Amino acid sequence: MEEYRKNQELELEISALGSSGEGIGRTREGFTVFVKDALPGDRVRARLMKVKKQYAFGRLMEIISPSPDRVEAPCPVARACGGCQLQALSYEKQLAYKENKVRQDLIRISGIENPPIEPIIGMASPWRYRNKAQFPVGRDREGRVVAGFYAGRTHSIIPQRDCLLGAEVNRRILDIVLGYMEQYGIAPYDEASGSGLVRHILIRCGFSTGEIMVCLVVNGDRLPEEGMLAERLREIPGMTAVLLNTNRERTNVILGHTVRTIWGKGYITDMIGGVSFQISPLSFYQVNPRQTEKLYGQALEYAGLTGQETVWDVYCGIGTISLFLARRARQVWGVEVVPQAIEDARRNAALNGIENVEFFVGKAEEVLPEQYEKSGLRADVVVVDPPRKGCDAAVLETILRVRPDRIVYISCDPATMARDVKVLGNGGYSVEKVRCVDMFGMTGHVETCVLLGRK
Repeated sequence: MEEYRKNQELELEISALGSSGEGIGRTREGFTVFVKDALPGDRVRARLMKVKKQYAFGRLMEIISPSPDRVEAPCPVARACGGCQLQALSYEKQLAYKENKVRQDLIRISGIENPPIEPIIGMASPWRYRNKAQFPVGRDREGRVVAGFYAGRTHSIIPQRDCLLGAEVNRRILDIVLGYMEQYGIAPYDEASGSGLVRHILIRCGFSTGEIMVCLVVNGDRLPEEGMLAERLREIPGMTAVLLNTNRERTNVILGHTVRTIWGKGYITDMIGGVSFQISPLSFYQVNPRQTEKLYGQALEYAGLTGQETVWDVYCGIGTISLFLARRARQVWGVEVVPQAIEDARRNAALNGIENVEFFVGKAEEVLPEQYEKSGLRADVVVVDPPRKGCDAAVLETILRVRPDRIVYISCDPATMARDVKVLGNGGYSVEKVRCVDMFGMTGHVETCVLLGRK
């Protein structure tokens, strides 16, 4: 095989997309090259940036002939930003890629020869769907205050005030905040020195209510003339909360623990499927509520509730799925390790007058067996919506001990989902239905809902 080296340029035919949306090309000798921003059907010239024994990572230098599925990316900084890995791929092909990614992981990892996948649920429009945006603030090379997004794998800010995935109002908010900073000489935070004041601008929008929250994350506990900032932001229709979050830590974590209200309420309200949720800066809440309603509707269909079932919602967060299911179940038990999330869940249950749901703080692998053995709580249906790393092995073990009739597994990572499905399969469950929901158009991410029944 030819010896490949860094900075060498190659012509490649791109034949597939990798797990993160990068193009995959192979040389005539079978050497694999991963090329960001390249698409299946492209013929490209790529420069090798990192070379391993069996594969390399390349930078796209030229598209010699474009894929028939390539479209013009509408965002001027799409490549530099890196947040939208698939913006140059037609939306129809994006959906096909995501569904196939789930199919291949179930075949390769779970060992299911012909996964029973139903057609993916796409968006009516894959733009302006995010109800949350976090803009880092810094300076450009000329010293001007800028906000935008970090370039891929860096903390270099790509200035952008109007991300096409976010709400249109974000641009007006950023114009006001950055104009205020320039007027009063307020310095952005500098990671290298730890100096400066404003670190991030967090914006949350209630799509169903029209309520808007702006929260400035600062390296301190107050802003100069903060009342003036609130007065300007209040002119925006729907503005409900202007808040300050203190984060003095030298860390990549965006939010600190302390939040103070400058004006308005300390939260906004939004709805998913007729259920209301109070959302603070620290609350976890799905960023695409319209598709979340479709995802939870799919989970509800798979759960097959008649009103007589007891349901356990594992990794319940602030109770979004629990409350969605509670209207069709006899009783729902939610388990979550984060105390603040459980406080939010209980508050949201009270807000909606939902009484047939109870929440437990603790590790699911400890709470589930304790309630099962000591209190005799059994489960007809178990719903799991774990983080990207998938379920803890002890959680899967406990679910298998409880032996529910049905398991509904909601996943944001097909590979870890397929791994866990294999464990559940070995424990006596079979995959009956699978459906993907596109929650994050223009990116490589996909949500999947899986129904498993007892063999």
